[in-house]
Amino acid sequence: MFDLIVIGSGPAGEKGAAQAAYFGKRVALIERESVLGGASTNTGTIPSKTLRESALHLSGFRQRGFRDAVELTMKTDITVADFMYRKQLVVERERMRIEDNLFRHHIERFPGSARFLSPKSIEVVSATGRQVLEADVFLIATGSSPHRPSHVPFDDEHICDSDTILRMTSMPKSLAIVGAGVIGCEYASIFAALGVEVHLIDGRTTLLGNVDREIVRVLLGEMQQRLGVTLHLGVDVDLIEHSGDAIALTLKDGSAFVADKVLYAAGRDSNTADLGLEAAGVATGKRGVILVDENYQTNVPHIYAAGDVIGFPALASTSMEQARVAMVQAFDLKYKQRLGKLLPYAIYTIPELATVGMTEDDARQNGIAYGTGRGSFRNNARGQIIGDTKGLLKIVFEKATLKILGVHIVGENASELLHIGLMAMHFDATLNAFIDCVFNFPTLGEAYKYAAYDGLGSLALKPKMKT
Repeated sequence: MFDLIVIGSGPAGEKGAAQAAYFGKRVALIERESVLGGASTNTGTIPSKTLRESALHLSGFRQRGFRDAVELTMKTDITVADFMYRKQLVVERERMRIEDNLFRHHIERFPGSARFLSPKSIEVVSATGRQVLEADVFLIATGSSPHRPSHVPFDDEHICDSDTILRMTSMPKSLAIVGAGVIGCEYASIFAALGVEVHLIDGRTTLLGNVDREIVRVLLGEMQQRLGVTLHLGVDVDLIEHSGDAIALTLKDGSAFVADKVLYAAGRDSNTADLGLEAAGVATGKRGVILVDENYQTNVPHIYAAGDVIGFPALASTSMEQARVAMVQAFDLKYKQRLGKLLPYAIYTIPELATVGMTEDDARQNGIAYGTGRGSFRNNARGQIIGDTKGLLKIVFEKATLKILGVHIVGENASELLHIGLMAMHFDATLNAFIDCVFNFPTLGEAYKYAAYDGLGSLALKPKMKT
């Protein structure tokens, strides 16, 4: 009998198991795949972000500030082996880190597929046989998988999803991506940076609707002008079919083109179909999403769920914290009671986007009298040094109090820079927090100070002059 059984070894499963074990609970972890880490380590966050770095280096994109002054020879015959080499190293090391973390916390591992037999018992089936485990508490952290609609003729060689694209054996000359969400935009910029002709298709007329519109416009400009991505927005795909060794796509506006490969990236489904949730009485929603309350507790009091399996926001960062909070609640640990009120969000396109808090649209919809301040990387010494002159850091603040409501960044290291703003907002800081701080020079972080000055200047408050 275990105190806790965790199903899944992704970010939520690993951190939830470790949290309970840290406080002395006897924990078992079940993983059906032959490797640890779930989608985040093996097909999602870690591989895609590593491929992004590989693309930046192999393509010479990071040398953009030197090209006019120095003759540089970039690799033009990039192979799949070149592209995937670093990804495989990083993935293997992350698997080893997870293995070590589970070992250090004395978590018992059970390979195989899990299925509830009752609210308190679970069956684990593996190549070596079947066993039944029981526990007082369960944490379901089985993640999600790419949505594969029946009308799309997937063959996982020419027509792929975001998992199977990682198994490609040849670099395409052209790629059509269906779905301009986070995954679609990230892969569009990665492949375009490598010189692949990329078509990005989405029935929506705008990209990344939850991100500040000004920041998205900068991204779109870079994707189209610098990377050469062709956008097909406001139009759905009517037909995808094989045409010799290529794939023919017909859009609903009548336009058509051919691509070497298609990446279909339009949503994900929760991995709950084979869990036998009906035997446990656990309720689910659309696409198998497990329904939970603010403590990540399902309708069955001793069964919790966290991570992608419960839907939005489906980020590795939030998944970890959800699982930690769930275990604190499950065992009344008097420790981490809730997630932070502010959730940072990063999109690893080229260039990066990062956002936290309110956008201008949010402030307007909430009836808040707000102001904005901008710090351009073009006017930042470090921005000039690294050649990122399109980058932008934007602060949204409350006019009456100067309280910071949101921070939005596009450009190099946006995901890292955002944490400065996140911490300031966590302590209810105003623009004066950045005015009063001394920033290292030259750094991109200094853009916060100038964005704060710009915000004050927009209100006709002194000091207007940026010194």
